[in-house]
Amino acid sequence: MPPGTAATRHPVFARVYGRLAAAAERHGWAEVRAGLLAGTNGRVLEVGAGSGTNFAHYPPAVASVVAVEPEPHLRRLAERAAAHAPVPVRVVGGVAEALPVADGTFDTAVVTLVLCSVADQPRALGELHRVLRPGGRLVFWEHVRAEQPPLTTVQDVLDRTVWPLVGGGCHLGRDTAAGIAAGGFTLETVERCRMPDTRVPLPMAPHVLGTARRG
Repeated sequence: MPPGTAATRHPVFARVYGRLAAAAERHGWAEVRAGLLAGTNGRVLEVGAGSGTNFAHYPPAVASVVAVEPEPHLRRLAERAAAHAPVPVRVVGGVAEALPVADGTFDTAVVTLVLCSVADQPRALGELHRVLRPGGRLVFWEHVRAEQPPLTTVQDVLDRTVWPLVGGGCHLGRDTAAGIAAGGFTLETVERCRMPDTRVPLPMAPHVLGTARRG
């Protein structure tokens, strides 16, 4: 679906993802989310909220959250999760490339496992830059390109063939940390890891977590 449209439909993926996300939370991802979001504060914009798995982990310093989710089934799940969140959360439709919010209105923006699947990553990052106040913080956790072959080669083959089709538009080989820096942000913290950390590295395992400031 082209950038700027109000919804993205991946009905099969959305139903599978909702179940997988819940299972991942029980196997360590909840702790990752809690650590990543511990420093968030003020007015928060979460882009690509999915089924709302981040909502339970926002700390009391967060005044409110506007959560943007384009996929209708996942948005319904997010609305249910918002009802039980410890901070006020409002779920809205929209896409990362055309966020339905005003310029400079948020203290923090959050993207978790989102920038791998947006149709136009530079445009999405431009929108995140637009809606943050000067000095506002971007918090990110993303699938990324591996650091060396042969895993990079495997990622490239999958990205050109089946992975975006089965993964709701996900691309494994994007260098998202570099994209964030090129999008007008100053990287503060960057942690690279593998999830899961198996003996034979999996093509979807390289991740990057961190924070950046709006320049």
